Amino acid sequence: MKTKKSGLERTFDICLYAVLSILVLITLYPLIFVAFASISDAAYVVAHKGVLWRPVGINFEAYKSVFGNKAIWSGYKNTLFIIVFGVILNLFMTSLGAYVLSRKNVMLNKPIMIFIIITMFFNGGLIPFYLIVKGVGLLDTLWAPIVPFAINTFNLIILRTSFQSIPESLEEAAKIDGANHFVILFRIILPLSMPIMAVMTLYYAVDKWNGWFYSSIFISDRDLFPLQLVIREILISNSTEGMSSGGSGNDLYQIGETIKYATIMVSTLPILMVYPYLQRYFVKGVMVGSIKG
Repeated sequence: MKTKKSGLERTFDICLYAVLSILVLITLYPLIFVAFASISDAAYVVAHKGVLWRPVGINFEAYKSVFGNKAIWSGYKNTLFIIVFGVILNLFMTSLGAYVLSRKNVMLNKPIMIFIIITMFFNGGLIPFYLIVKGVGLLDTLWAPIVPFAINTFNLIILRTSFQSIPESLEEAAKIDGANHFVILFRIILPLSMPIMAVMTLYYAVDKWNGWFYSSIFISDRDLFPLQLVIREILISNSTEGMSSGGSGNDLYQIGETIKYATIMVSTLPILMVYPYLQRYFVKGVMVGSIKG
């Protein structure tokens, strides 16, 4: 039976919803601004002052220029390669590491875990890292932003904690039936850990999608640039070279501004479309991975 709220409680709810609505609007406005600016006339966008609540002079030339740029499609292809094979490798290696570290009978379990945690705070530096990648022959390949980042320490700790929360009786029953560790992991542990695995997939996929720094260091072949590197070049150069021709310098600057907004939308929308499908697992998965220390 529902209890009737008092006037003070209703007032508090109204104030709470009002504050949350304002925060949501503040959070969404940058994306709204970029979306409206990307379909607006370039001259109007540059001349516009203040808040942009609607497109000014609707114009889709920026999107035509972006999708007409072969580097964008090449960047999409390279990024999809990195995401697909990278996430598969990430999940496989992280699952193996989390399973081993979650077993109580593993020798030197705690010291090994301490050494792994130390890597979150200290590393060998960028130059030694570059020399190692170069030494194993990964430079100028799409495997450079994949193989060296097979395991993320933070994700490993979350997944290990989640595996520890699964009852040991299930593992003992499987061992009695003759199951080895691979069978236990892939037929018992992982099927029971789908929410946290969905969270791991989201974490790794977003990291791969947004990654550009290490790709800019390890990849110099423009045909292998991931999408974020292509977009970074467009944002920095603020030019339309290769995507438009003619016009004065001011015209090129104006068109370049809307192209920047269009490229941001092109790089943001795909990951925003994927996120809602994993949202139902997100909170549950993180909570499962944080219950037991």
